[in-house]
Amino acid sequence: MERKKGTSLLMNILHEEQDKHGYISEQTLKKISVDEGIPISRLFGVVKFYTMFHTEPQGKYVVEICGSPSCVLNNGVQLEKFLEKEIGVRIGETSKDGMFSLYKTSCIGCCNEAPAMLINGMPYTKMTVGRLQLLLKKLRAASKKKKK
Repeated sequence: MERKKGTSLLMNILHEEQDKHGYISEQTLKKISVDEGIPISRLFGVVKFYTMFHTEPQGKYVVEICGSPSCVLNNGVQLEKFLEKEIGVRIGETSKDGMFSLYKTSCIGCCNEAPAMLINGMPYTKMTVGRLQLLLKKLRAASKKKKK
């Protein structure tokens, strides 16, 4: 029973750290290892296993393309290729300007509105290249306004 409690506690700790910093650094993992008495190898295994955890700083906008069969069959691959070209990164990378991080994720539960994606955890459905172009334009414009 104690083990299950420890596992759910660990997930909560990891989520808290990522929410605070946008990612979980090696230094943070070492601290958790000492504080919780969990081997660092186990922590790295957990963080690398779950795609929602990141060990590197992320872009201002984290884009997660749904890789479910429904989304893939409804032009999800076309959107993925467009994003890679438009943002200038491959899946798993962050743009040089720090604006976007691009990932592929498992089903996000929007199969009836495919293709879908998450941007900073918010779902965007029935996506097309045209809608995506407009959305990226808005995100870039909003980011420029905040810099002024």
